[in-house]
Amino acid sequence: MLTTEDLKLYFDENASTRISYRKSRSYYWNYITRYCNYFIHEDDRVLEIGCGTGELLAELNGKHKVGIDFSERMIENARKQYPDLNFQIMDMNQMSLNETFDVVVVSNLIGSLADIQKAFEEVHKVCHERTRIIVTYFNFLWEPLLNFAEFLGLKKKQPLQNWLSHKDIINLLYLSGFEVYRRNRNVLLPFYVPFVSWLLNDIVSKLPLFNAFALNQFVFARELHGFRSRKEATVTIVIPARNESGNIENAILRLPSFGAHQEIIYVEGNSTDDTWDKIQAIQSKYKDTHDIKIFRQPGKGKYDAVKEGYKHASGDVLMILDADLTVPPEDLPKFYNALVSGKGEFINGTRLVYPMEKRAMRFLNMLGNKFFSMAFSWLLEQPVKDTLCGTKVMYRSDYERLVKNRKFFGDFDPFGDFDLLFGAYKLNLKIIDLPVRYQERVYGDTNISRFKHGVVLLRMWAYAIRKIKFWS
Repeated sequence: MLTTEDLKLYFDENASTRISYRKSRSYYWNYITRYCNYFIHEDDRVLEIGCGTGELLAELNGKHKVGIDFSERMIENARKQYPDLNFQIMDMNQMSLNETFDVVVVSNLIGSLADIQKAFEEVHKVCHERTRIIVTYFNFLWEPLLNFAEFLGLKKKQPLQNWLSHKDIINLLYLSGFEVYRRNRNVLLPFYVPFVSWLLNDIVSKLPLFNAFALNQFVFARELHGFRSRKEATVTIVIPARNESGNIENAILRLPSFGAHQEIIYVEGNSTDDTWDKIQAIQSKYKDTHDIKIFRQPGKGKYDAVKEGYKHASGDVLMILDADLTVPPEDLPKFYNALVSGKGEFINGTRLVYPMEKRAMRFLNMLGNKFFSMAFSWLLEQPVKDTLCGTKVMYRSDYERLVKNRKFFGDFDPFGDFDLLFGAYKLNLKIIDLPVRYQERVYGDTNISRFKHGVVLLRMWAYAIRKIKFWS
């Protein structure tokens, strides 16, 4: 097995040809860059470990970027190419940076490491509680092809490599104190052939079955929850209400006490009953015991109401509680605890685990939800069992970032479920399903049309496929 000194010598010797070699394979490397940039934002602080001559780091988004590599010659060439970037000679196994980063990229490096677990453990030194780790590496199924390409001279000969599966990388990260929350594969043809490369890489490689044979492996990780302690947070509970007069007071009476402070925001939405009058009466009745704010939405649709509530929210944590109370208010502490304990960063309610009350969800609605569960779990690369449950919880700071990035998907969702789910995916948040017991309505009728709104959801799903899977 090669020692660290052997590896340094190898990379120093190849530093002189690295820039020209990488340019000749730019199609492959650009694909990695574009995929990483999908999840890296302009205001992120980014560290690349094993940066080589700096091309990837130079193309990544970010307001502050640092690259480290243990090869002095590589770093010399990186500094010549990109004098405005910060490159440092440093061994990943002995990290000495005195700062933390929002994103740490480890691209095509772990194959050369003698002790991957030790190297990953060092990454904690540059992490804060929200840092994202992006690890890229070859699919081990490609080992014979890549070895053959080296034999033919089509690929630069590499030192003896560690060939790792997704499961190997996930396990090593877990042993090092990180959890993996998303993984991906792409690229079936690592060089450019007009039309053929686009078809194989941008379409076919992202489809089930074919995806298992793609060359590039991507693993997204974060520090294990509980690695750092979390403080109590203030909470804003937004309750959109349209024709829900009979449920308004029950929301207050059944709401448990949790969090450092609770702010309750009712947003009334063009009701034809006395919902608005009831909301005003409840605010007055409970003004001495509850922090209640009330508003009337300016437009139509549930998400318009949610956005109006979020606009006035002051809590650290944002929650949606549908005024029909089919998701019990008593379950909200579970959402709060899952978020502040760090188990997830976007907590999505799911009604499809526990048995439901007889009339809680009609059969066709159930089928639709199960279809969207499978479709969106594939799309978002994380298990999402119930996309349409109204209760979704996230930090206000993340929602504010989501708003800034909303232009990527557009403001197209009247319900809000998909705007929030897509936005959480684009922000690289860990999405967690939280099972709830879905109950029958005790007042009023549903505002959802199974067929009309089902068609709308299908159209949004098709739109999202292009923006998430086939974005290039």
